[in-house]
Amino acid sequence: MAHVLLGRDGAVATLTLDRPERRNALGDDLLVDLAAALLELRDDATTRVVVLTGAPPVFSAGADAGLKSSMSAEERRLAFARRKSQFRRLFERACGLLEGLEQTTIAMINGHAIGGGWGLTLACDFRWAAAEAAFWIPEVDLGVPLGVASTARFVRLVGPARAKEIIMECRRYTAAEARDLGLVHRVVPAAELGKGVQEHAAAMAAKPFRALAEVKARIDAIARTGIPEVNALTEGFLDRG
Repeated sequence: MAHVLLGRDGAVATLTLDRPERRNALGDDLLVDLAAALLELRDDATTRVVVLTGAPPVFSAGADAGLKSSMSAEERRLAFARRKSQFRRLFERACGLLEGLEQTTIAMINGHAIGGGWGLTLACDFRWAAAEAAFWIPEVDLGVPLGVASTARFVRLVGPARAKEIIMECRRYTAAEARDLGLVHRVVPAAELGKGVQEHAAAMAAKPFRALAEVKARIDAIARTGIPEVNALTEGFLDRG
């Protein structure tokens, strides 16, 4: 997996988006690598917590549309629109795998999370952000709508009124503002982020896995439909002790 690093420390696995030269932009190869890593972890009975982060200095600059600073606004819009269909397919596959993991997932947002980068964090159970991080959804300004699945995650987390503000206005949010909206759980100085996430991951890994997995599945089902499929959610979990 050339663009995603998979590391393990006991029961905690860490996935690192690794395209620092492109600010961890979500290109096809990276999204394919991310999906492959998530599939590997899905059936790994030794992993109880998954941390997702980006190679410094950012979390992810979002979809890689091959934009160049020399492009006009119209050229940038057309390039982004052409890229969007393929991006959505690969992005939503990766997000679906991430969101569907039985393991507890933590996004460690070590820098800017833009567009799909921000959307990727919403598929995690918990989100920690460096105080210096910033968040925004630029799609509308680039002339394309945000994907349906990412839009749905914003609506579920903050409601339709706030989702419209975030997606339609395309403005930047500080980490503190994202926390106040309920889109980030904890904000800490960048120097303390790794230690804080490590401690949180260890605490979650120490909890009874099956109980955590079942509660997570029920909460997600209620959030999506309002009606938990109890019987379907209480069978088939991997035995991780």
